[in-house]
Amino acid sequence: MLRFPIVLPAAVVIACVFDGSLANAGERGNRGDRPNIVFLLADDLGWADLGCYGSDLHETPHLDRLATQGIRFTDAYASASSCSPTRAALLTGKNPARLGITDWIAWKADYVRPHAKLKEVSNAEQLELEEETLAELVADAGYRTAHLGKWHLGHDRYFPQHQGFDLNVGGIETGFPPGGFFLPNRIDLPNVTRGEYLTNYLTDRAVEFMQDSKDRPFLLSLWYYVVHKPIEGPDDLVKYYERKISRTNPRRHRNAEYAAMVGALDRSVGRLLNTLDDLGIADETLVVFTSDNGGIGKNYGRWDDVTNNWPLRRGKGSYYEGGLRVPLIVRQPGVTPSNTECSVPVVTHDWFPTISTMLGEDTADDIDGVDLSELLRRPDETKLNRQAIYWHYPHFHPGGGPGTAMRSGDWKLIENFEDGSLELYNLKQDIEEEWNLAPERPLIADRLHRQMKNWRETIGAKLPKANPDYDPERAHQHVWLSGDGK
Repeated sequence: MLRFPIVLPAAVVIACVFDGSLANAGERGNRGDRPNIVFLLADDLGWADLGCYGSDLHETPHLDRLATQGIRFTDAYASASSCSPTRAALLTGKNPARLGITDWIAWKADYVRPHAKLKEVSNAEQLELEEETLAELVADAGYRTAHLGKWHLGHDRYFPQHQGFDLNVGGIETGFPPGGFFLPNRIDLPNVTRGEYLTNYLTDRAVEFMQDSKDRPFLLSLWYYVVHKPIEGPDDLVKYYERKISRTNPRRHRNAEYAAMVGALDRSVGRLLNTLDDLGIADETLVVFTSDNGGIGKNYGRWDDVTNNWPLRRGKGSYYEGGLRVPLIVRQPGVTPSNTECSVPVVTHDWFPTISTMLGEDTADDIDGVDLSELLRRPDETKLNRQAIYWHYPHFHPGGGPGTAMRSGDWKLIENFEDGSLELYNLKQDIEEEWNLAPERPLIADRLHRQMKNWRETIGAKLPKANPDYDPERAHQHVWLSGDGK
């Protein structure tokens, strides 16, 4: 199996809504032995986009340093191959299929295939307020809570300030910044000037929140909008990478604007880590860095060559590894060993039960994630109590079609709903998913398929039905109703 160092997700920035000021947000008392939590989520950052994950172009010294200080996961997965489902799963600990959020929210306004063989199922329009969120969980334990950056989990009644966060900066319903990264004023952010780079602005506000919260436990949920489209990097970094690309060709990664966005993300992470050091609270803080889905790469659609997920197959929107496997770096001094690589498969919705355990709370029966506490302490010795990780996507996407996938040990099974076919891969021997072993290993494929179907029934996963407007000659035609994709 090919081995690479770990990479972390990118994010994009949008609007800002305040629910109280930094000065009065969550006055709840001293930290005690409760760790601060800094959760950094990038948007569309690919598994191979960081230096420590093997990028041949992008330079990410701050994230690379973070990886040497903690655990780098080689087999970490997003809860879905698109953004909203993963975000909902992170906040609740539940599989997106259980929540009914299986595609980006407002998806019907974008990519549809009206004459396909199957009719897509409905997708929830928001994360319901009845769901307990990670912010509500830690707030009950005395934490101050702040959400900065992308939200994409519903309209104003479902914004972060209604889901347990004391402060919301930039979290609204949309999936990418209207006007672009250099026009953050388009989302009514306070004290921002035209031309300021959105990633930098969000980092500024995050630094302020940490400075104001240093004497009590806090949750900083910073979901960057980078590296989601529009692909716009800071000018100095764009010029730097243009020169670097011109000196050495060919490269797998060759998009200077995208590389600059990754570089801006890395700079911001460096500022956050330096702030923890300057405040003297780095040793009391859990830092998690990851991405919401795989990178936009080959065979995706209109945005091919944004990045390259090699050796992983395909990218965002796909059930192949390039759409699901993401970088994950975790550092908690006194808990996580330094400079450690872990190949145990983990998934985004594991973080809710993990943090719940850290706080001494019980986990509800409908939580689908598993507790990673012991794995973080002993990554070389711990086996998780889990049969499989599941992904369910009953929709069409530029990156792939409707289906269900699962990983059980080294085996990966994919069921394609349109034709009912099965694909079976041994990821230890074939990380590129080149050899479908279903015809050769029918007993394994059948066993996993029965397990998959039982899981779908147990969790209440919705399945697409026959489309009355099916037209074989036009089945693969798609329509972008709004002219944009997420």
